[in-house]
Amino acid sequence: MLQTPSGGAGHGAAATDRLMSIGTVLNVLREEFPEVTISKIRFLEAEGLIEPQRTPSGYRKFSAHDVERLGHVLRMQRDHYLPLKVIREHLEAMERGEAVPLPALGRQRDGDTVPETPEAPTAARIGREELLAAAGVGEEELREWESYGLVTPLEGGAYDAEAATVASLIAELGRFGIEPRHLRVMKAAADREAGLVDQVVAPLKRHRNPQTRAHAEDRTRELAGLTVKLHAALVQTALGVRLP
Repeated sequence: MLQTPSGGAGHGAAATDRLMSIGTVLNVLREEFPEVTISKIRFLEAEGLIEPQRTPSGYRKFSAHDVERLGHVLRMQRDHYLPLKVIREHLEAMERGEAVPLPALGRQRDGDTVPETPEAPTAARIGREELLAAAGVGEEELREWESYGLVTPLEGGAYDAEAATVASLIAELGRFGIEPRHLRVMKAAADREAGLVDQVVAPLKRHRNPQTRAHAEDRTRELAGLTVKLHAALVQTALGVRLP
């Protein structure tokens, strides 16, 4: 069984100083985490939890420390339902040499931990003028985008910060003659993909355990990342191109 960094190296990884392929790492981890996948490992890398080396051809190569760190992350998710942000902060503190206890989302009562639902972070918002400036467009164009549902204001008239990215991309596509009405098919596809992810995580969101419900956010993020990558790969395959 893999050990946490505070408890020593994992037996499967410490036996050698050689760098390992992602397939080898998967086999090592599956002894303790049978449901882990290559996609999960790549997701944790994308979230900054691990930083494997890369060969000149782009292949990932993992050290024993990488495997130990992965095991610690997976264990904290599995046993404590900790969000990735909390896990990252915990690992960073450990690497600074700080003696930090394992974070817990709960309060003590009669010797037992009673789970509490962590407060949801407030989503970043921008005003209408900021959105117009970020996209470099005028009121008329923004109103047209809103009429097609491509950009939607929140209650109070502000916008989610991601709306700036959406607006900038719409404007960029417009320079190629792709009009907002053409983008309705993309919006519909995105809504269907989001609905599929929601369907998968719905049981976690409805769970009676608050920590399990909190874990739904990480699962949603992971599935969203995989969905975006699949969508991009399918578009590239259909067009016969490969993006850098």
